[in-house]
Order: sequence, then C-alpha cells, then structure tokens
Amino acid sequence: MEATIEVQGLRKQFGQTVAVDDLSFTVIPGQVTGFVGPNGAGKSTTMRVLLGLDSADAGRALIGGRAYSALRRPLTQVGALLDAAAVHPSRRGRDHLLWLAHTHGLPTRRVDELLETVGLGSAGRRRAGGYSLGMRQRLGIAAALLGDPPVLLFDEPVNGLDPEGIRWIRGFLRALAREGRAVLVSSHLMSELEDSADHLVVIGRGRLVADTPVAELLAAASGDRVALRTSDRTRAMAVLAREGATVAANGKESLSVTGLPAERITALLAAGGVPFSEVSAHRATLEEAYMELTRDAVEFQATDTQASEPRAAASQASESQASEFRAATGDGDMR
Repeated sequence: MEATIEVQGLRKQFGQTVAVDDLSFTVIPGQVTGFVGPNGAGKSTTMRVLLGLDSADAGRALIGGRAYSALRRPLTQVGALLDAAAVHPSRRGRDHLLWLAHTHGLPTRRVDELLETVGLGSAGRRRAGGYSLGMRQRLGIAAALLGDPPVLLFDEPVNGLDPEGIRWIRGFLRALAREGRAVLVSSHLMSELEDSADHLVVIGRGRLVADTPVAELLAAASGDRVALRTSDRTRAMAVLAREGATVAANGKESLSVTGLPAERITALLAAGGVPFSEVSAHRATLEEAYMELTRDAVEFQATDTQASEPRAAASQASESQASEFRAATGDGDMR
C-alpha cells in the first residue's frame, strides 16, 4: 500500500455550517506533517472524513489511494488516535489492545511489545478507568500502531503527557516518519510541532491557508529583522538610519532593525564607536508564523487587555520615541 494521505476538494457541511470548504492537501511518506488551525477550522472534521466516521458532501479523502471503507484489514494500513477516552473504563489496557488485535488476527506478542514501547508495560493489567489522561494517550498510540500501518493520524497526541512524555513523543513521531510512514499530527501546540514537524498544513474556516515546509515558513516569517541591544540607543538609531535601515525601539536598550544584514550593522556600530552587546538575526517561532497566517481566520477571539490601556499614554510614548529619533538624526525641525 502506498503510504499517502490525499484530500481533494473536500467539502463537509453540518446544517447551515460549512465545516470544510474545498480543502485539498497531500501528506507524503517520510515526514511528519502538522495539521493546524484555529478552533472550528475543520481539522477534526477532516480527520473524521478520512477515517470514514463522517461522509463528505463533495471531494475525496483517500488513504493509500482508497477510501477508508474500501480498506481491507484497516488496522494494518492506517492507525489513528482521535480520542484518548475512547476505551471502556472497566477494561484493562492490555485487554483493550488484545480485543483490537484479535479482530485482525494479530499476535498477542505484538500487544506486549507495544505496551513496552509506549511505556505501559507495568500498567497493562490495570483498568483503563484508573489511567491518567497521559496514560490513555499512550494506550491510544499503542492501539494506532498495532497493525504496523504505513499511515498514521494523531489528534493532539501530547495532550495530558508530562514533560518526559512530551519529549518521548517528539522523538517517536520523527522515528515513525524516518521509517517511511506518512504521519499527520493535529495539534494546537506550535512549540511541539516546531520540534517535530517537517511540513505544515494550515487551515482556517474550513479552507486551506498554507501548505508549506516548516523551514520555509519560519524563514519567511523571520524576514530580515535583526535584534540589537545597545546602551546608547539614540546614537545607534542615528547611525543605522543614515544607512537606510528602519529602526524601531522595543525596549530600554533593545532595537529591531530591518534593511541591513547583521554583519553590516556590526561594522557600522563599530566604526561609529557605538557600544552594543548583541546583534542577532531574528528567528521567528512557529507560533509567531502561525499567528500571522491565521489572524484573519480566527472565529472566536478574546479581547486584548492591552488595547484598553489609555491611548494618551501610548501616544505620549510614541511621541517621545519620535522626538528622540529626530534629535538623533538632526531633524528636530521636522513637522
């Protein structure tokens, strides 16, 4: 079976609400693909359609070139974790996996191997109702891997995991992809995807926002900004502005500079005798890049408390910075 996930022109509507609207993307083998978007963006609906739990109104959602309903012995072709709570609380963890294994003729030893792999070797005979959320997540991951499938779908796999568990899942996801599997991970924790995902599919209001390698997205979001720390902010602003840079103060001793590379900034400051303690190219985080991409696609948005601060104070601060800059550049008569 070809290890791919393919979504083409997918549309799903619930009543008057369009959950997924003409969505298309492909998840290829050998990499971890992050699937992200604001609440209500359509991520869970898309994954449910892929797994045959909801039917599409239009378009296709295929695993290995086929609809889920057409797969024979599906556990051996696709593994999924959508809801860690989807296990009977009175059933022992090991028995839950045994029940799933027997439906596909999988050996008992596979169950015991996976319990050890996910760190539940000593807890397999305990009832699932006594598991923590993190333990249920591990059990769900074991269930997804039972048939050694080439395609994997995980919805919020780090939810409930402790720091050790989060570190483990990062490496585990990367290892699964290195084995040639297609791994799709839905998550709202950008910091976790930044450390594990190779590719990112971003959706908002049911539509595709971005389909890009993580490295390219971070590079684009970082731009050519350079962070500068100096004890003589006024003189630094003057020196750099004369060379065509755009300089913004964002702290008592910190500036953000665009329009000049870090090496040129260093040379100019040194030549002008301006003291500085840091000159570094800005590297955007995945969260920053994501927020920029999805700022117009958020359906539910909290009020920014900073927006309620007195406007006069903000205006006064801006005018103070402007006056300082005009004095530094000799434009004190500018109106």
